[in-house]
Amino acid sequence: MDDRRPYLMLPPSVRAAAAWSVAVILLITVASLVVFAVVELRAATIPVILALLGTSLLYPVMPWMVRHGLGRGPAAGLTCAVLVLAVGGVIALLVNSLVHSAPQITEALKQAGDRLADWLGPIGEQIQHALDSSRGEGGSLVSALASGVLSGLGLATEVLTGAVLALALVFFFLRDGHRTGETVRAHLSPRSAETVIACGRQAFDAMAGFMRGTSLIALIDAVFITIGLVVLGVPGAPGLGALVFMGAYIPFVGAFLSGTVAVLVALADGGLAIALWALGIVLAVQAIEGNVLQPLIQSRTVELHPATIMVAVVAGAGIAGILGALLAVPLSAAGVGIVSVLRGTDGQSRRRTRRTGGGDEASAPDRE
Repeated sequence: MDDRRPYLMLPPSVRAAAAWSVAVILLITVASLVVFAVVELRAATIPVILALLGTSLLYPVMPWMVRHGLGRGPAAGLTCAVLVLAVGGVIALLVNSLVHSAPQITEALKQAGDRLADWLGPIGEQIQHALDSSRGEGGSLVSALASGVLSGLGLATEVLTGAVLALALVFFFLRDGHRTGETVRAHLSPRSAETVIACGRQAFDAMAGFMRGTSLIALIDAVFITIGLVVLGVPGAPGLGALVFMGAYIPFVGAFLSGTVAVLVALADGGLAIALWALGIVLAVQAIEGNVLQPLIQSRTVELHPATIMVAVVAGAGIAGILGALLAVPLSAAGVGIVSVLRGTDGQSRRRTRRTGGGDEASAPDRE
């Protein structure tokens, strides 16, 4: 008994719990260090992540251009030029809609707060105070942005530098992305290289599916809700549609906030009946999105449980604010895709080992 190792004297269940605890602690520690490094190096990491998302959205254009005789360099340059024009046009349209509709929306929110205060008593007064605060913030948004740009030259320079870096990375990813597999195979063993390539491909496909699907769904939601609000005569419908489009990139939270603003504006302008009609339109569009559009458009992407999405959004917002909330879901989808590949690869390796009884052939990757 004296020669036994101390941990062998513990019951098996305690040893298993201790081993799992150590593994969890190590995993949390490594994940925390990675998040800390990403946040501290955000000037470089955020452009890289944005470039990967942009590349995943645009990469299918490259094979079409190459098949039509255009070189990869000119094709990547043309794609980046179109990207700049498209992003600039969308941002200009959204900002224009919001700027022209902001006075109507903020005034309607104040009126909605007054009505809720009359209907709900003390609770309504608290809601009115919150809406009045948001109205004041919304009314000073333009001036705050203007003064921020003038006084915060360092921040403006950082944003501009990040945008230029992200655009340059998109160009290089589009032009040289087909060589990634060769580079990985040149530096890793065959088995490890194929695993890394499969993980990268799955993560890339997951991000691509999210970006394409979410952009299309956001456009459809914004168009139909805007049409419904215009038919109801709700003021600031284009600006509300722009909020719906931007909110679609933050699952659950964005849709709830943009829909709530639309209903409150309808309540202030047209009363309870119009507000109920606006609520019905928002709920109908969201129901069609959840039951028809998402299964149809995003059926080939990595599916995330709603609880996972909500936790990812909250964690991303806590780490990096709005930008973190926007990036949380595609990064989570990429992570789940990588885990699925690793689990499948590990299972295939064990099955091949049992079939061959060990040996070198068992570790060789399957050919694609």
